[in-house]
Amino acid sequence: MRNLYFSDTVRSEQNLYEDIVIEALKMYGQDVYYLPRDIVGEDKIFGDDVPSRFNSSYKIEMYIENIEGFEGEGDLFTRFGVEIRDEATFVVARKRWEQQIGRYDNEITAIRPQEGDLIFLPLSQSLFEIMHVEHEQPFYQLANLPTYKMRCTLFEYSSEDLDTGISDIDDIQAKYDYRYELTLSGGSYDFNIGEIATQTLAGGVQISGEIVKWSDSDNILHLVGVGADDGKYHTFISNTSIASEGDSSWTVTSVAEANNISANEQNDDFSTEALNFLDFTEDNPFGDPENN
Repeated sequence: MRNLYFSDTVRSEQNLYEDIVIEALKMYGQDVYYLPRDIVGEDKIFGDDVPSRFNSSYKIEMYIENIEGFEGEGDLFTRFGVEIRDEATFVVARKRWEQQIGRYDNEITAIRPQEGDLIFLPLSQSLFEIMHVEHEQPFYQLANLPTYKMRCTLFEYSSEDLDTGISDIDDIQAKYDYRYELTLSGGSYDFNIGEIATQTLAGGVQISGEIVKWSDSDNILHLVGVGADDGKYHTFISNTSIASEGDSSWTVTSVAEANNISANEQNDDFSTEALNFLDFTEDNPFGDPENN
């Protein structure tokens, strides 16, 4: 039986220990932005959410546990290019997370950091995805758990919607998302960044995208996050008006597509070289040869 005159569950000592942890994180940590993942269309079979959205951000101090640099495999050089596989462990105080992020007036319903959420580190201009949240380290030193440890890996952007209000974060989507460049004519309305431009296709289907750039010198409208209201793939068409904020005076004269993510993937080179040894005229390449 334990000594009744000594206890490690004294609330005042627990509060003191927690305050010291918070003070240390404020002194030695970094100001980061916490981005909760907004589930849009979860795949119940594979447990994935391809069209994820990050529409809010919360500034909070966190300590980077990796004092000698990022962990992981680092810069991996392969014959197909360079892959950056940096990893980091972020430490945040529980009380500060509840005060800054898990507040009652926020849209977050989780009671702790969630796997799949993002952390933006301004120091390196990097986005990290939370892979695992460790909530029992240090292990009940004063019968309490003052911190969360989040093991993260460098986030690989794949057309997620970033609308956090932080320009350094939102510019990632504007720079790397699949982009449509529409040349317009006939209008006088000046488009604004962040507006939604919509075009009505045959059959009443509406296709829309977020405006990330408007070149009034050559009347080229740049759109990302493009999708249709029927959930199917569509593209913008020429000789049809396009509307934004109620104005539909502009007409699309030409449509171009730009994929900055694959700019260095050498897809065209692979396609050209493949023509030398692959027969794309074969209708059933995995079956028996057809008899002429």
